[in-house]
Amino acid sequence: MVVIVITIDNMTHEDILREVGLSTNESKVYESLLGLEHAHIDLIAVRSKVHRRNIYDSIAKLVEKGLVTEVIIEGKKHYRAINPSRLMDIVAEKEKRLGKILPDLQSKFVTAVAKEQAYVYKGIRGFRNYMQDILDVGKDGYFIGAKGGWFDERLANYRIKFMQESKKKRLKHYHLFDYEMKEKMPYVLKQSEFFYKLLPKEYSTTSAIDVFGDYVVTFTGLNIGKLDDDITQFVIVSKGLADAYRTWFRMIWDILPGEKFKE
Repeated sequence: MVVIVITIDNMTHEDILREVGLSTNESKVYESLLGLEHAHIDLIAVRSKVHRRNIYDSIAKLVEKGLVTEVIIEGKKHYRAINPSRLMDIVAEKEKRLGKILPDLQSKFVTAVAKEQAYVYKGIRGFRNYMQDILDVGKDGYFIGAKGGWFDERLANYRIKFMQESKKKRLKHYHLFDYEMKEKMPYVLKQSEFFYKLLPKEYSTTSAIDVFGDYVVTFTGLNIGKLDDDITQFVIVSKGLADAYRTWFRMIWDILPGEKFKE
């Protein structure tokens, strides 16, 4: 079994701008310009704390990326930041270019999902990765001790896209919810994609077990409708283990009041 640890920490503006494709200096220069109508090199150097000799190269690259424009004021060069919405255009352009080569990359990909492996996701971004895994695997989900974690307010925008894609893929989600969901988050129980039963009150926990495809995911840091900032997801990819958990899920479902399990 291959063990991989993935740590997702809280990210600063600078971290995210680097992910978009800006260098550290470019990020500092761009952010320093956002609060100014325009600025000359000396002022940019002071506000960004980037050495003057590095400012010119950063400015040139930002101009090339369409994030900064040059203006002449009283015969001297000044610079002005372009609306940050341009960053979304940059991301879209990157996605478009990637989309063109993705089929070729996928044709070369040697699938590794058949091999047993384990890894760890951490934090809210890690939780989003886990939700994306559900979509990528494209199989029905079985959730034991579910707590409505998908409905954490920090996931609001992503959840909408997730549910839309889930519906498009016709995925079914079978939940064994903690008893408290009935009182604290009754609206979650009305989701059309959800099939659910409630666990007895005395069996509520701060964890859960999710199974989809060959994936088994366990958690620490779960609360009703809210995730701890440092929530951890332990992901195991193993067909045999996933099949076993699905069997146990059906057993629990059938023991609880209501209809027997149906797919």
